[in-house]
Amino acid sequence: MMNRRHFIRNASLTLSGVMLGSCNTSGASSEKTQNTNVIAEKARNAMLAMQRASWEQGIAIQAMIECADYDMLQLLVNEALVRQTSDGRTCMLGSDHNVTDPVAAGYGILKCYELFGNDQYKRAADRLYNYCKNIAPRNETGVIYHLNNSREIWSDSIYMLPPFLAAYGDYDECLKQIRGYRACLWNADKKLYSHRWSDDENRFIVAKFWGGGNGWAAASFAIIYGLLPPDRKVYKTEIATYLTELLDGLQDNVLPDGLFNNFVGEPDSFTETNLSQMMAFALFKSMKAGAIDTKYLEFARNLKKGALARVDKYGYVQGAAGSPSFDSPGTSAEAQAFLLMMLAAEEEL
Repeated sequence: MMNRRHFIRNASLTLSGVMLGSCNTSGASSEKTQNTNVIAEKARNAMLAMQRASWEQGIAIQAMIECADYDMLQLLVNEALVRQTSDGRTCMLGSDHNVTDPVAAGYGILKCYELFGNDQYKRAADRLYNYCKNIAPRNETGVIYHLNNSREIWSDSIYMLPPFLAAYGDYDECLKQIRGYRACLWNADKKLYSHRWSDDENRFIVAKFWGGGNGWAAASFAIIYGLLPPDRKVYKTEIATYLTELLDGLQDNVLPDGLFNNFVGEPDSFTETNLSQMMAFALFKSMKAGAIDTKYLEFARNLKKGALARVDKYGYVQGAAGSPSFDSPGTSAEAQAFLLMMLAAEEEL
């Protein structure tokens, strides 16, 4: 079991990258597994070579948690703390307007404290938590805004903020924030999340269902389900329900090749890669945890197949909503991270 949980970390000793399938005690490795090993190794190196904004550092950190690569996790978290500002936000690079994005590294900071016991990680997590509870701008119901220069709620925030609150042990605040985001963004008819709501203008800035935002939500639910303790059964059931509802909405809109339009259900938007990885990760991880039924396994593997078909010879996931503007096909650190997370979650399953 330890070999299985540390398959990526162990491989880095020989490849300086990701090696899947190290749990095969016979020493044999199929051609398919070997090919996946190479893809993962290249994808990891490509991700680490990319410049990363706050949320991109956060998702790279999460990828190392999912892959049990704790040496690299510590290195990435250490850099996140180098860029922690006086108000508690981490990974701050460039814009000072980000509110929820800098929280994405929070779970990894707490994980480092758990693993290495260094009080610097606890102090950093405490400062970040204080920012979330007492400083971050929010609406009249207490829902935290995505930015500090406009009163907007984004689908991205469903991932950026609540997993840290769950990892910190504030389960009530975690669910409060998720419910608040759902109240603003969830479309019950389509079973999808709209992308951006403005309290300043009292309207949607982007009412369409951005694939990346819905993928962030799915990933968040999968991670949070695992962080909630058994005695929070009501909360676990609630999170599993949110994931299942979103899954239903996405299944209605998947394309024959296992991918989605960048705006889900909008055929005039480009075919995008990362949502399939995000959903496959969420499905594999949630099936392992018992949050959803294993009947979704074939669907998850179809999503994985569609995404892997778009990985180029350098390990870049092509056709994702591309950095830095995320409005046209390209590459991104988050797409690289979710490829690793998807493969790790399937291996764990």
